[in-house]
Amino acid sequence: MKESSVWALAWKRFRRDRLGLGSLVVVVAYVALMLAVAIGWAARDWDREAGVSFAPPTFIGAEAAQAQSVKTLEAAQPVSDYGIADPLGPDLAEIAKGLSGASAGETRAPTLALGADKWGRAVLKKAVKGTETSLFVGLAAAALATFLGTLFGAQAGYRGGKVDDFFNWLYSVLTSIPYLLLVLAVAAVVNQKGVLTVILILGLTGWTGIFRLVRAEYMKHKVREYVLAADAIGASNTRRMYVHILPNVSHVVLVQLSLHVVLFIKSEVILTFLGFGVGVDTVSWGSMLAEAGTELLLGKWWQLTAATVFMALLVTAFSLFTDAMRDALDPRLK
Repeated sequence: MKESSVWALAWKRFRRDRLGLGSLVVVVAYVALMLAVAIGWAARDWDREAGVSFAPPTFIGAEAAQAQSVKTLEAAQPVSDYGIADPLGPDLAEIAKGLSGASAGETRAPTLALGADKWGRAVLKKAVKGTETSLFVGLAAAALATFLGTLFGAQAGYRGGKVDDFFNWLYSVLTSIPYLLLVLAVAAVVNQKGVLTVILILGLTGWTGIFRLVRAEYMKHKVREYVLAADAIGASNTRRMYVHILPNVSHVVLVQLSLHVVLFIKSEVILTFLGFGVGVDTVSWGSMLAEAGTELLLGKWWQLTAATVFMALLVTAFSLFTDAMRDALDPRLK
């Protein structure tokens, strides 16, 4: 009978976890959506003003939209306490009509699937476009942090001595500052907004947890028989580190990669919400939440709800998928 490989056994255990398998489907769907937006198949016209200003979701009904339009027009013609009409009332009314799509011969929808923002842009398309930004930042920053953490951990754990002392000192310096404060401080010093800047900030500061685990794994594996046998046949240190040991600790690296995707998605949202993340011309879930803060004071809750639901669904699915993958890759499980 042919013996199954470690990865085949892990996949067999993973398939028995229905919750983990369902979470994998959700994660793959989000990644496919991100690629579709990047190619231009989805949310290409997210910035088109398709609805009236603050158009409510369709399931609320057109009556609510009509009431909102009437309220907007009435607010545009205020009357003073002395009964004198505002001289700017007609001009404000024209502006209000322009926002509702009455000017320039453009007819805007009174309702949209998940509502519209103050400019009339569809919230659903903004949430889909934000998926591309937030998920890409999470994946890219996690890949960078995992690469650095694995590289530094392998060097420190295998070589020891002064190399280990240097990386432990660097690890202690970075972990002595709370992570969120560290990220905010670096972002404030850099003072440049953009997707690439956020990826570099998160990736260059978030490798410490991966480093600690990989270092411990390398210290444990470097004295095992298969590594000593590779040394006996003349394998170089680099070959022993990355050809012999790394495949045996890859399950730790993969789990940490998945965990850091979730961490960095939430970190990007926080950075953007506080004004240190992506630029104003880039849509992400963080920028939607920042806009929704003022909209919520006016009773416009749909942009906040859409961004929160999109983010919560992905973060929950990724977390459940990571837990299932960690159980499947655990070599102590048979």
